[in-house]
Amino acid sequence: MRVPIDSALGQELEAKLDSTTDLVTPESPKYEASLSRWSDGAVKRAGAVAYPTTVDDVSTLVKFAAQHNLDLAVKGGGHSTGGTSSTTGGLVIDLSRMRRVTVDTQKKLITAQGGALWQDVDDAAIEHGLATVGGTVNHTGIGGLTLGGGLGWLCGMYGMVIDNLVAAKVVVPDGRILTVSDTENSDLFWAIRGAGQNFGVTVEFKYRAYEQTTPVYFGFLTFAPDKVISVVEALNRTFENADPRGGAMCVFAQPPGAPGPVVNAVLFYNGNEESGKEYFSELFDLEPLNISASEMPYNKVNGQLNPLAQPGGRKALKVVTLASPVRPEYAASIFEMLVNQLKEEPDMASTFISIEFYDLAKTTSIPPDATSCANRGTYQPGIIGLSWTDPAKDNKFRAWGRKLQAQCIEWIKQSDKLPNHGQALQYANYAEPDDVLTNPFGVNKQKLAVLKAKYDPQGMFDKATARIPVAN
Repeated sequence: MRVPIDSALGQELEAKLDSTTDLVTPESPKYEASLSRWSDGAVKRAGAVAYPTTVDDVSTLVKFAAQHNLDLAVKGGGHSTGGTSSTTGGLVIDLSRMRRVTVDTQKKLITAQGGALWQDVDDAAIEHGLATVGGTVNHTGIGGLTLGGGLGWLCGMYGMVIDNLVAAKVVVPDGRILTVSDTENSDLFWAIRGAGQNFGVTVEFKYRAYEQTTPVYFGFLTFAPDKVISVVEALNRTFENADPRGGAMCVFAQPPGAPGPVVNAVLFYNGNEESGKEYFSELFDLEPLNISASEMPYNKVNGQLNPLAQPGGRKALKVVTLASPVRPEYAASIFEMLVNQLKEEPDMASTFISIEFYDLAKTTSIPPDATSCANRGTYQPGIIGLSWTDPAKDNKFRAWGRKLQAQCIEWIKQSDKLPNHGQALQYANYAEPDDVLTNPFGVNKQKLAVLKAKYDPQGMFDKATARIPVAN
């Protein structure tokens, strides 16, 4: 069993650290701020929070935690709603002071420290007319998204984030700093691309970049509730013969002050406004209530959904998966469930449900065992974004999310489109430790267990959303 860190151990640890690394304890005036997370429900009372500025100090922290059997958590952007970046009484390694990003324009490579946010990466890249596959909310950390697979607006063109990761540096439990790539520590490189939180602290990522010198088309269309089936049908037809430059989300959400949820289509097209409108013409033909879309630089796109993802309040992200093409009646049923829930529980008014649409050809062209991320099937990922304020309702509202998860799994079973060839059904980045998951690593489960025993035999890194048991 992991143990908390007491004041004596804290003093011993502090003496081993560089003077630029702060160690915040409960006695410090900075302590309360050090516990802050994107979701208030993910806050835990740590025994100490370390802010390393060097890879060597990360190594020192990891070794110390291993030697003293400390409960350890690693925080990047702090977006995990399941509390995986927090610990009760243990040690937190907060990477927020390691956010440097450099761009090699000749090799078209982006190197980012483990605490960087996607805005750091997007902004640094676009200065050189480049971009890489990243998340859709730019204040999330690069680490969590990358290590779980990584979907984003450019994945139709270039695959998942992990498909564009060419190397990384990982601090493993014994404190070694390992460079991983296809040619160096390749087994660990395979493992971190989909299950990385289970193996160590990734302190550096190196991504492949692509030319992005022109603006993209992005925006929102809002429809009345009675258009839900028509909107999903239009999205299905649009992505039936998909253009890899396009992506979309169908988002059910209740605008502030509105009596109930509406249907939103979030549109992305890596081209000009004329091309974007033509690609999504079926949606425009449905006469949306409101249109807010325009050309913008790519690095501005990933900030457009930030209003839906503001920090504070209690949150839980629940992964849902629907067979592709999405059955419109299933989407309508999900919408109705949300409408009824928000009527019954007004405290959940900021809750949203999103279904994502991408050209899946690039992602599914890669075998599920090529990386540890086996979530490469022809089905649509989605999120239940639960949001509320009353801590007394935590269990009740999370249970509602799990009920909807289970319903979506049942629909996939009925659709006769269950995963095959070792594919996993759920996208682990949209999961929490208590979610209804069905083998998130698919065919890779046993190989991951063997590698877990090799690199983390004591199971020190045990706070991933999808955990790997150590093989006997």
